[in-house]
Amino acid sequence: MSDTQLRFVLRPAVYTDLPAVERIAGASPVGVISLPRSREKLFDKIAASQAALSSEVSGCGEESYFFVLERSSDREVVGTCAIVASAGFDEPVYHFRNDTLIHACRELNIHHRVHVLSLCHDLTGSTLLTSFVLDPQYRFGSTAELLSRARMLFIAAHRQRFSDHVVSAMLGPCDDEGHAPLWDALGRHFFGIDYPLAEFYCGVKGRSFIAELMPQHPIYVPLLPPEAQDAIGQIHPFSRLPCEILMREGFDTERYVDIFDGGAVVQARTEEIRTVAQHKQATVRVHPLGSAAAEYLIANLELSGFRACIARAAFDALKGEVWLAEEDCVRLGVVPGASVVLAPL
Repeated sequence: MSDTQLRFVLRPAVYTDLPAVERIAGASPVGVISLPRSREKLFDKIAASQAALSSEVSGCGEESYFFVLERSSDREVVGTCAIVASAGFDEPVYHFRNDTLIHACRELNIHHRVHVLSLCHDLTGSTLLTSFVLDPQYRFGSTAELLSRARMLFIAAHRQRFSDHVVSAMLGPCDDEGHAPLWDALGRHFFGIDYPLAEFYCGVKGRSFIAELMPQHPIYVPLLPPEAQDAIGQIHPFSRLPCEILMREGFDTERYVDIFDGGAVVQARTEEIRTVAQHKQATVRVHPLGSAAAEYLIANLELSGFRACIARAAFDALKGEVWLAEEDCVRLGVVPGASVVLAPL
């Protein structure tokens, strides 16, 4: 059965999801540090999310929100995603910034532009989208849109909790054995450890050691081996789907890359993200749907009870009403007269 025939609900992760989340983390590639292969850290991730969802928040702070995608038929968890309200709240978030240095000599009539990578923490304080992992059998269809874009509806519904700027780091080129061209050419010389171990330290111990060991001066890209140069700004096959979804949402990839594997870092102004900009709030009405219905991404306005799904609905923009089937109201945990947010699928 294809995912177009199945129904899914995105909801906050709870403690009983830990075994499923652990299974998903274990199947993800090396380098996905936002879903570490550590039962203790995954438990802490769920705990931090539960605490954030139960807190009264009036601004963008240290909160993180962790979600799972549940198949409605048997409640099996098939994917995860997360939002960090303010990246680097406790410690800076480091990236390489793509810069250009000008080398010029008037006497020799030379004017040369050189690509350099500059260590920075420009994106500290941005809202961070992380932990997008989806069962491979559902990566070709609208289920991936739900897993990624439901986070934008959560941000839109609780706008005060998030930054004016949103970023997401894509996994860069690396092989199954954990060899990353950029790391092998650069990071290994300063850290003295393999790429998988460096990513593990980031996921479990944090990133404070980066500033202590990484070179503070610009890295001249032409001095790197060709394969390392080619890796800069590229995306691992695992991250192509989430990156494509975010690019359709209006994110761009021009400025920053990951300091370990060189993967692209995508960014956007929050209000310019397609789902945030186009979302509408509407009052729920229950009725059997006719031919006028279309598919929408819909979510309730709850925190710990947040639910999002893809459903056929009839939206009346003039009245601010959305007509849903009763079974979809059940999936969303709403009753007639409740408010929801929705965006075109």
